Amino acid sequence: MKPKKPERSEAEDLFRARLQNIIAPKHPLVRLAQETDWGFFEAAIEPLYAERGRPGVPVRFMVGLHILKHTFNLSDEEVCERWVENPYFQYFTGEEYFCHELPHDRSSMTRWRARVSEQELARLLQESLRIAHKSGALRLKDLRQVTVDTTVQPKAITFPTDGKLLYRAMVRLGRLARRCLFRRLSPA
Repeated sequence: MKPKKPERSEAEDLFRARLQNIIAPKHPLVRLAQETDWGFFEAAIEPLYAERGRPGVPVRFMVGLHILKHTFNLSDEEVCERWVENPYFQYFTGEEYFCHELPHDRSSMTRWRARVSEQELARLLQESLRIAHKSGALRLKDLRQVTVDTTVQPKAITFPTDGKLLYRAMVRLGRLARRCLFRRLSPA
């Protein structure tokens, strides 16, 4: 069952900014939104939602948020914060009018991931590859051989923070105080 958006009257929308009027049609996210077959995801993911209870978050909104999250390497909180500020993010997730607040709870992303299986996530990757191939960003010869470089690994280096520096100073001062105390107490 397809979740229903709350109905709004035209009078309420009279003074709201339509996203198509404030965005550039050639922006990469606008073009990606137009290239993406959102019906493909709805057909795959909508059956996972129960027909009873509160309606689920629209599939396009959740899939769009997850694509944006991984494209820009953001956390759930960061993608939700940027969604509120960025009309391109809102357009990409299917909004018609600019919104000043997130229409769904941020925790719905976590619940959505728990509901969606690996098979549906593989479909997300499949659609991404289809769009990349169609747009010319990916060629068939690029898929013939995969090269994995495992030599580059992040180093386990922690950068000094005020708390770490203070702790380090306390440890060193403690050692110095013990040495001075033992020198005074030891017979000459």
